[in-house]
Amino acid sequence: MPLPDYKNSIVNLMTSIIQSYNQNYKSPYKALQQIPALELKQTTNIVFFVIDGLGYEYLQRYGKKIKDSVLQINCRAKITSVFPSTTAAAITTFNTGAAPQQHALTGWYMYLKELGIVSTILQFTPRIGGVPFSKTNVDPKLIFCEKSIFEKINAAKYIVNGLDIISSDYSIVMTNKAKRYAYKNLNQCCKTIKHIVRNVHNNQNKQKRKFIYAYWPYFDSYCHHYGTTSKITLKHFKRLNMKINALAKQLSGTNTVIIVTADHGLIDTSKERTIFLKDHPKLQETLVMPLTGERRVAYCYVRPNKTKQFEQYVKQKFRKECKLYKSEELVRKGYFGLGLENPRLAERIGDYTLIMKENYIIFDELLGEERSFHIGNHGGTSKEEMFVPLIVIKC
Repeated sequence: MPLPDYKNSIVNLMTSIIQSYNQNYKSPYKALQQIPALELKQTTNIVFFVIDGLGYEYLQRYGKKIKDSVLQINCRAKITSVFPSTTAAAITTFNTGAAPQQHALTGWYMYLKELGIVSTILQFTPRIGGVPFSKTNVDPKLIFCEKSIFEKINAAKYIVNGLDIISSDYSIVMTNKAKRYAYKNLNQCCKTIKHIVRNVHNNQNKQKRKFIYAYWPYFDSYCHHYGTTSKITLKHFKRLNMKINALAKQLSGTNTVIIVTADHGLIDTSKERTIFLKDHPKLQETLVMPLTGERRVAYCYVRPNKTKQFEQYVKQKFRKECKLYKSEELVRKGYFGLGLENPRLAERIGDYTLIMKENYIIFDELLGEERSFHIGNHGGTSKEEMFVPLIVIKC
């Protein structure tokens, strides 16, 4: 069971990047040896290109099948994601330079004690219906409280993000020190990066160096809907490779380094390996609220007088499907990170955590939700989910 290695992870990568712009930056996470801050400091521009869902195992399996695979050829190392290996936790690590231990975003569905509700955290909404919390006078900065990397970097800063998410509450809080550029498609994404590197001059603060953070969410979407082994997903991967290869050539001679990595990989599963909590009423009655977290890592809030029933049910019925942990044990063992923990962390990971084995998933649908199924899933501790590539392309 691969676990986060907080000496060789996406958190350490962020330390390398931040320290290349700010030598006074201190972190409990050392810079990544495979790409030290000193190497990055010599560059004029860093393009940090995050491909949501592009796992190391996928790259190794399919990258070799592509002629001129710029992503596979320039893969410098295999590093780990964070725990859980999922977008809410890992993208927030990219946006802050901190692990979940500090930023306390622990899954797609997250209980916010301060609001008394289960949220879809990146959308900053209640899980079922309703408007964003910001529309009800809740300041997003009180929830997304870890400092952004854009506050830690001394350079001209830019974010290139999809039109549908660039103005979300989460994005605005995390990127408020950067100039934002929206794109509608992959062509526009890459053209925007080229434009910023070659044509945008930041005369206001006289910064000569640039940091450009580009996020591409759609590879993850293809894997969710079609699976990691589908031809449709592979076709999209080939297009990504082609466009990034073209971008690298267009940036030749600009003293730019393109760093490509991912928040997590994915693993394929099946309906036969899906546990729906509604099919287990004896387990459901032990819980004080719905499961939170992910389909591959679920946080359980258990009634104090039902603890024994909960443990016995999981151990007897789900021996093959998952491992049961007390959530505080995972904190103690360093799953979520190193150093001081966020005061909110404990209340956001429940009393117990279910980590799914093999390619099993668990889902707790609520009233008003349709029983849904994704082929590709993430959040767990398989090698497919946990390992991501470090790709370094010098231009």
